[in-house]
Amino acid sequence: MKSSTIRFVVILGALCIIGITITQLYWVRRAFDLKEAEFERTVNASLFNVAYKIFDINNTPPPTANPVKQISTNYFIVMVNGDVDARLLEFLLKSEFEKRNILVDFEYGIYDCAKEKMKYGDYVPLLSSKEKVTNKKLPTWNHYAYYFGVQFPNREAHLLNQLGIWSFSSFVLLIVIIFFAYTLFIILKQKRLSEIQKDFINNMTHEFKTPISTIALSAEVLKDPNIIKQPERLLNYTTIIEKENSRLKQHVERVLQMARLDKEDIGLKKERLDINHIITDAIKNTSHALQERGGIIDTELEASQHYLEGDRLHVTNVLNNLIDNAIKYCRETPHIIIRTINSGKNVIIEVQDNGIGISAENQKRIFQKFYRVPTGNVHDVKGFGLGLNYVKTVVEAHKGTIRLESELNKGSTFKVYLPISQ
Repeated sequence: MKSSTIRFVVILGALCIIGITITQLYWVRRAFDLKEAEFERTVNASLFNVAYKIFDINNTPPPTANPVKQISTNYFIVMVNGDVDARLLEFLLKSEFEKRNILVDFEYGIYDCAKEKMKYGDYVPLLSSKEKVTNKKLPTWNHYAYYFGVQFPNREAHLLNQLGIWSFSSFVLLIVIIFFAYTLFIILKQKRLSEIQKDFINNMTHEFKTPISTIALSAEVLKDPNIIKQPERLLNYTTIIEKENSRLKQHVERVLQMARLDKEDIGLKKERLDINHIITDAIKNTSHALQERGGIIDTELEASQHYLEGDRLHVTNVLNNLIDNAIKYCRETPHIIIRTINSGKNVIIEVQDNGIGISAENQKRIFQKFYRVPTGNVHDVKGFGLGLNYVKTVVEAHKGTIRLESELNKGSTFKVYLPISQ
């Protein structure tokens, strides 16, 4: 799929999700407002009935105005023309609220006109399992009169519970958004993997094509019968074929190694290893490439405990890769320092170079499979982007870790932590 098509699909999908979300929020808000208005009307009607029942019980004339006043969203006061018995008031409130299906906890208080202060009532749990909280203090009202106040501390939660289908639809929308975000993540990841795979195939084709062409050319020269009379030339071309064949073999081995790692079939054959001997073997393996660049390797093997349990081949390959990278990514004469030190129960292997270094941005991705540090249009360093991913996988398979310290144009230091053999 083209990048423009993916971009169009992503933008269109995002706009649809945003539009649906805004619409959902609008209707949920409208539904909440309607439930809020319905709740206030029902509470007002209930308190109005309670007030008139109290007027009848006390044989007092009802006021001409509405005795119920809403002070805030969850606080109501009711004017009465006399004192009110708290137990009677609680009974009337509970009966009226239950009759009108207002199943929400409330608290009430009665204002004592003689003492000019609120006489505290109770917390009444109609729906929750909370116990009564006696003497719950309610706010007073500046206009002194006989009145009682009713407050609903859980009003918002009650209204949200009343939304019903809107809560369910909001939950479904949330699932859709999560699914869309996950799908978008998968699409972008697959696109990136597709680009990486394409770059890998192009790079691998070029890496294989060069030695194959060299071998074919050398074989064509060797077909000349007169070459037997030139032993130095014959030796030169056979050496070229041997070298290029070894190069092809290394490429194939790297690809096969990563294929095995993908199947989580690294197959470690652990044995007791002397890391100093492993380092010596790795230096010998890379001596030819180092000599071609005129470089040197210094060793500072200071670890007193340098034995570990590991796979000889894979541990050697780890060092081969690190040394090979130190040689390849150096514009000057390579100078590599390999150190070993002990830290706790680990032996630390440091491979320090004087290469081009790695920026902080690229350090975060340097161990990813197929990833290579961008070099623009310059392709002077060959490779598949598999080496450091292989190194990290092998080190972690040995219960170790690898860290990188690097600055651009100041070289890099790879630190491999491996557990010491007990």
